[in-house]
Amino acid sequence: MQPCRLAAYDLACRRGDRLLFRGVSFELHGGEALHLAGPNGIGKSSLMRIFAGLLRAYNGHVEHEGALALSDERPALDTHRPLGEALAFWRQVDRAGEARADFGLEDLLDVPVRYLSTGQRKRAALARLAASGARIWLLDEPLNGLDTHWGASAQAAIEAHRALGGIAVIASHQPLQLQKLRTLSLLEHLP
Repeated sequence: MQPCRLAAYDLACRRGDRLLFRGVSFELHGGEALHLAGPNGIGKSSLMRIFAGLLRAYNGHVEHEGALALSDERPALDTHRPLGEALAFWRQVDRAGEARADFGLEDLLDVPVRYLSTGQRKRAALARLAASGARIWLLDEPLNGLDTHWGASAQAAIEAHRALGGIAVIASHQPLQLQKLRTLSLLEHLP
């Protein structure tokens, strides 16, 4: 895999008249993972969207080397298409292959996405991310809706991605069982 890097420099985020956080800085290289921690509403999802280029920072900037892929509460799958077709669409867009990890979706490929359970949708979103070929994974609450088995499988996929030199940034309220996981608490960056 190509080298990758994600760096944040003095990031601040404002929502309306409210400054959510300020002074967020870090640098990640291939094989590293960062856990974004903090209570609901502190700005973890906003920070992920800043990393992905979907939201402009109020202050500071982000630099990255390598493609980014975001998995959040919006699975980015056409809800009217069968799951297999919805995943195939993204494989064509990303010019990527099948996901390396097993997310247990084989029996669901002919089911329209709108009929999938919360956990099944989350697994489908993770499969889309894993097949994207992106070097930097941005995972917003990746374990929500997953049972113990699939939560462990998702974390194993993250570890496998890191072992191949990828980066993972994870915003989660769920406990994570990842090796050498750095934590950035947004409580330490309140205005």
